[in-house]
Amino acid sequence: MNLVSTIVRTRGRVGLACVLSCHATQILAAEAPATTPAPLLSLLQVLFGLGLVLAVIAASAWLLKRLGPGQVAAAGTLRVVAGVAVGHKERVVLVDVGDVRLVLGVAPGHVSTLHQMPRPLEQDSDVPVEPIASQFQDKLRALLNKNGRRLDAD
Repeated sequence: MNLVSTIVRTRGRVGLACVLSCHATQILAAEAPATTPAPLLSLLQVLFGLGLVLAVIAASAWLLKRLGPGQVAAAGTLRVVAGVAVGHKERVVLVDVGDVRLVLGVAPGHVSTLHQMPRPLEQDSDVPVEPIASQFQDKLRALLNKNGRRLDAD
């Protein structure tokens, strides 16, 4: 089929554009050599791209955790020291605000100040505290040795 006869049969600019684009793609496809990349190279490219995307997601999550809302503004002025649940939805929280230590009662929709005192000095932080698990382990070892059973140390 001749290009000119096809253009004559098509009426309008849309038909002419379709015919020219079809012939242009046929000409370009005939000139381009068909080469396929090596399968190993293709696999490495996919794995590298996947690793890069996962690394960006992990870095974004880390940044959001480190610089999340409220983390930067209250870095040195407000610190939750301890908290304990006293009910199903109620908690008692120990908070340091500047030089003041507050004992707060927290319930759904309500926070109340239970007690206010000066913040204690941080001198006791140098003394190592023996964990409860090692205290229990020592007492258990003493009881077992007392009853005639020998429990070897780790």
